[in-house]
Amino acid sequence: MPVKIRLQRHGKKGKPYYWIVAADSRAKRDGKYLEKLGAYNPNTNPATINLDVDGAVKWLNNGAQPTDTARAILSYKGALLKKHLAGGVKKGALTEEQAEAKFNAWLEEKAAKVQAKADGLTKVDADAKAKALEAEKAVNEARIAANAPVVEEVAEETASNEEE
Repeated sequence: MPVKIRLQRHGKKGKPYYWIVAADSRAKRDGKYLEKLGAYNPNTNPATINLDVDGAVKWLNNGAQPTDTARAILSYKGALLKKHLAGGVKKGALTEEQAEAKFNAWLEEKAAKVQAKADGLTKVDADAKAKALEAEKAVNEARIAANAPVVEEVAEETASNEEE
C-alpha cells in the first residue's frame, strides 16, 4: 500500500484550512486517511502550522512519500531535518544527544526567524495606521482651513453692511 503524506482540505469556500494526513495514495483527496499528523492554516500571516514532528518522521521512515506542498511544510517544521539526523544516528555519525542538540538549536533559530517576521508585520501595520492617521489629520485641517475664511468673509460683509 503506497502511503502519501498530503493535505486534506477543510474550511469553507475561499477560506481553506488543511489537515496534514498520512493516507493511501489511492484514497480520495478528502477521503479516508490513516493518521492525522497536523493542521495548516494559510489564512493567517505567517501561516499557522501545527505538526506532530515525531509522527511525521515515523511515517517518513516507513516509506511514506510527501507531496510537494507537504514536503515544504515538513521541511519548514523540521521533520525532514529530524529524519536526516536520525539517519546519522543510525549510521553512527552522531550520538542521540548530539542529534537532539542540533535539532533544538535549529528549532530555536527558526522560532526567532518566525518571531522576527511577525514583529516586522506588526511594525509595518502600525506604521501604516500612523501614516493614515496623519493623512486624515491633514485632510481635516485643510477642510477646516477652507471653511474658516468663508466665515470671516461673511462676518466682514455683515459688518460693512451695518456701517452703511
